[in-house]
Amino acid sequence: MSEWLVSLEGTEAGHQLALVLALSAAFLHAVFGALQKGRFDPWLSRASIDACLVVISLPVALFLVPWPEGNAWWLMAGAVVIHLIYKVLIAMAYTLGAYTVVYPVMRGTGPLFTVIGAYLIFGEVFTIVQWLGVFTLVAGIFGLAAYNFFRLDSGRDTLIPALWFAVCTGLFVAIYTTYDAYAIRALPDPFTFIAWFFLLTSIDFPLLMLWRYRKGDWPDVRGLMGRSVMGAFIAYGSFGAVMLATRLDKVGEAAVLRETSAVFAAFIGWIFLKETVGPRRIGLMALIALGAVIVEMGG
Repeated sequence: MSEWLVSLEGTEAGHQLALVLALSAAFLHAVFGALQKGRFDPWLSRASIDACLVVISLPVALFLVPWPEGNAWWLMAGAVVIHLIYKVLIAMAYTLGAYTVVYPVMRGTGPLFTVIGAYLIFGEVFTIVQWLGVFTLVAGIFGLAAYNFFRLDSGRDTLIPALWFAVCTGLFVAIYTTYDAYAIRALPDPFTFIAWFFLLTSIDFPLLMLWRYRKGDWPDVRGLMGRSVMGAFIAYGSFGAVMLATRLDKVGEAAVLRETSAVFAAFIGWIFLKETVGPRRIGLMALIALGAVIVEMGG
């Protein structure tokens, strides 16, 4: 499968597959965010999901894919550091702010930084039409966040620091997207990076939670394990899909398309978290989708 995937790089078939992967990653990432923001502490939720990722990834990394060699270990180490910072920032944002406010902000800042990073590192150039699509999508995302912000009734006292954490998270979304794209392209087998990535970047939060509750004062975690197993498989689909998309096609385009996750997140917040969705929010979500279409059509 690895050889077949690599053979699609730079082809029209590869472009189409990257499009499907990026949009799939968008939906799955919104689901993943909702799972982490649910009724459990976001820190504990992430640690439980990561523990499941370690269990799932260990046999895959050890027995099903080639082992990393040489410089690949340094690339893995960089990914561990970057994603640890990202996970801390996103946990802080979810702890302090409402999901439908902070999620669009962290996803809205990501595309701009990623497109710039893709230009500096990979030499990718967006057309004027594609830039119009980027600004349309980002305007819709930030409009959605602003609308949710002004209609929020509870938790407003901690919302400003939550938004700052969300902006910083967006910056690290761009950093990890660009870095992971560079790393997965540097390894001959893309699945080697994905398997070892999930194994090595999922050890930190479980250890952090073991230290946090070292005195044994664990909260009620009934029902958490089922959500965590689901979250682990969703993480594989979300992060793995966008990594493969950046291997097959432009990093910037994959990053922009993935940010349609804000649309999916709004629907999830409405259906499962019982957050209000009205005609204005539907219009803003349509603007996000329009921006993604412009980026794709303008390439």
